[in-house]
Amino acid sequence: MFKLLKKLGPGLLFAGAAIGVSHLVQSTRAGADFGFSLVWALILANIIKYPFFLYGPKYTMATGETLLHGYKKMNTNFLIVYFILSIVTMFTIQTAVTIVTAGLAIELFGISDNITIWAIIITVLCVIILIVGRYKFLDNLMKFVIILLTVSTVIAVFFASFNFEKSFEYSQVFPSSEVGIIFLAAFMGWMPAPLDVSIWQSIWTLEKTKKEKEFEVKDALFDFNTGYITTIILGISFLCLGAFVMFGSGETFSDSGGEFAKQLINLYTSSIGGEVFLIIAIAAFTTMFSTTITCLDASPRAMKITSELLNFPTFKSYNFWIITLALGTLSIFIFFISEMGTLVKIATILSFITAPFYAYFNFKLINSKHTPKKFRPTKKLYYLSIFGLVFLTCFSLWYITIL
Repeated sequence: MFKLLKKLGPGLLFAGAAIGVSHLVQSTRAGADFGFSLVWALILANIIKYPFFLYGPKYTMATGETLLHGYKKMNTNFLIVYFILSIVTMFTIQTAVTIVTAGLAIELFGISDNITIWAIIITVLCVIILIVGRYKFLDNLMKFVIILLTVSTVIAVFFASFNFEKSFEYSQVFPSSEVGIIFLAAFMGWMPAPLDVSIWQSIWTLEKTKKEKEFEVKDALFDFNTGYITTIILGISFLCLGAFVMFGSGETFSDSGGEFAKQLINLYTSSIGGEVFLIIAIAAFTTMFSTTITCLDASPRAMKITSELLNFPTFKSYNFWIITLALGTLSIFIFFISEMGTLVKIATILSFITAPFYAYFNFKLINSKHTPKKFRPTKKLYYLSIFGLVFLTCFSLWYITIL
């Protein structure tokens, strides 16, 4: 068992990055507002994105370099596009995950209900931890967090299903209202995670190979699939929890970070019992804190490598990017937006619209001369990639036209 856990790492970091906003916020909201009728969207998003996420660790294990190095080999313009897209999205993504974490901190600690103060405390703490500890801390933390959250969520869903007094309604629907369509795009945009996380995954995989020389291809694929399957199970579990406890009750999730955190924890306590409040609050906060610290680590890593490959001397420092991201995140909080609902919506929709670019880059790279033949996709994976690429592109274009 210990040996098995030791082989896990990048896959659980992926799960940690994914489970945050897309699961705790979007999946529970999907269940609360739509019941079980958006299960199709959750499953479809996971299926069509699977190949593009897989190509991250697969390319790294095949070549000993990250996806970003591959982009540079194909065409420098791919790397420039990635740099621009990251500048556009990384601040909103970081702010979105931080505000959810701050809301949970308010509920757990109760010292202050000022979400901006908590956002500052959490961001500064994350920066200190990362500059001192970096990958090893994240690797160890995530194994504990994912196990704790998975067990508590599955138990909560089990008890909630017994307390569910309404009749089950499993009919699947496509939202017809503008609000429903906007939510669907946001839901699928971050389910299980934004596609640029595939780049983070390749960076973490390379880091793992440097730390553990015996980490082989089969270990990397096992690690990735374990993390991916975990995110699917938890995504469905959170959706079910929202459906069992809140759907049809007339109650909807608040856009306020503090109030949302209270509602989220109540989903668990109303199912399992009030005596587990502290355990659930700690599990939820730890999960979002791990997501916050993971994102704050991954974006600067990726931007550092990108800057080196593009020969931007000023931007080659990891510390430069982590400080820039932290200050940018807090600036958005203080001067622009501090409402959780708006931030999450902006971040998730941006991720949805940019997904086709990352899907195309990864697909083109894994099928190029830069990837050894034996690591290229099987026919099934190849055609699934084509379907996913077409779907993401068409859906994004259609969505832009109706905005």
